Amino acid sequence: MAISPLFAAGLATILSAQSEDAGGDRPRVNTRMHGAAAGASAPNPDSIVVPETLSGPAYFGQIAFEDSCASCHGENGAGGTGKGPPLVHPIYEPGHHPDGAFLRAATTGVQSHHWNFGDMPPVEGITEDTVALIATYIRELQRANGIE
Repeated sequence: MAISPLFAAGLATILSAQSEDAGGDRPRVNTRMHGAAAGASAPNPDSIVVPETLSGPAYFGQIAFEDSCASCHGENGAGGTGKGPPLVHPIYEPGHHPDGAFLRAATTGVQSHHWNFGDMPPVEGITEDTVALIATYIRELQRANGIE
């Protein structure tokens, strides 16, 4: 008796979610919805490549990120805090999450839709200019880690 592809995909999704909940591998995104690259596990925070030099805006974005974002999204956007997803991950590449998505998430909050960390509340007191600097920093980190 053959298993239908739809049933097999659903079973794989359930088993994957169970292994995440069991603390197995690093968190993953649903690949059926977002493609194979999105299914990459969250990076090991120690594996993130940080550019030797950042542009001026990215330098100030790093300072703002460390102050406003790292407690949830991890050092250098690698995640690993248990409170928010890694931003140095293929799901956040510019074609899927443009800089405006970072602005909306930071200023108005966002419902959880890729990861199981819960909804992101707005970041109190954050400005558009600050989010633009943070996005520049994240994009430079992403490029240094092969995410275009």
